[in-house]
Amino acid sequence: MRSMFPSEDIVKNLRECYPAGTRVKLLQMDDPQAPPIGTKGTVSGVDDMGSIMVRWDNGSGLSVIYGEDAVRKVAR
Repeated sequence: MRSMFPSEDIVKNLRECYPAGTRVKLLQMDDPQAPPIGTKGTVSGVDDMGSIMVRWDNGSGLSVIYGEDAVRKVAR
């Protein structure tokens, strides 16, 4: 049975790719309270489950869930 949690290596790679302060743009989030697609935000960290914690520019604090949601890095 496949674990629902990403491996330690995946979490490590996410932390290297999305360090605190990285700017991202939302591409997909399947949540009724999600910010609108295209909303930008600033990464505050990556938790032990691989979720990218983002302070969205519209005030939302929903995390980007590994394997479910999608963001891309953008220039500051």
